[in-house]
Amino acid sequence: MNRRLTRVCAALGVAVLPLLSPRIAAGQAGRRGDVLDVNTASDKQLASVPGITPDLARSLVGGRPFLTATALDAALQPLAPAQRAQVYRRLFVQVNVNAAPDEELQLVPGMTAATMAAIRQGRPFTTLVQLRHEVGRAIGEPAVAALDPFVFVPINLNTASDADIMSIPRMGQRMLREFKEYRPYKALAQFRREIGKYVDAREVARLERYVTLE
Repeated sequence: MNRRLTRVCAALGVAVLPLLSPRIAAGQAGRRGDVLDVNTASDKQLASVPGITPDLARSLVGGRPFLTATALDAALQPLAPAQRAQVYRRLFVQVNVNAAPDEELQLVPGMTAATMAAIRQGRPFTTLVQLRHEVGRAIGEPAVAALDPFVFVPINLNTASDADIMSIPRMGQRMLREFKEYRPYKALAQFRREIGKYVDAREVARLERYVTLE
């Protein structure tokens, strides 16, 4: 918000934060760009990643969902460490910045000790905007922006906006309606039961990675 608008708001007795909220209501899973989600990419897309053979692509599809980056790393053990590092720049499973242990954070492309320290210090994050702001102060805006394809902040099932929910990979309007229909959720077991009416257990597990009731 520019200074003139800030002065106008003050003169009118209008709070600044509500005027800002439409701008900061961003989705909680980072923008993926050209980084594929291993849990939703097709066999053909997976095989297009340098180092991923058709056989390995089929193996990845059969092993879904990968609930952590370390689980994906284990599935890619046929590749050398340097090969896996290159794969992760094109193919990844987003990391929960509030819960991921160091060994998972270390797999994020471009991750440094300084970035990890800033993430640990800032936890828990409630939004990606907060993550970008707080971690960006420590490592700079370009570096924190580079994290976007690889991280997410869990959304609160009972309060998340449509934009937050729709940021979950492969989320559509129908599932958006189902997420909201059962509010307020009392427990994640309720989420599994209700959403399990529409998708199988593996898909429920994939979706559950992105949600919280805290």
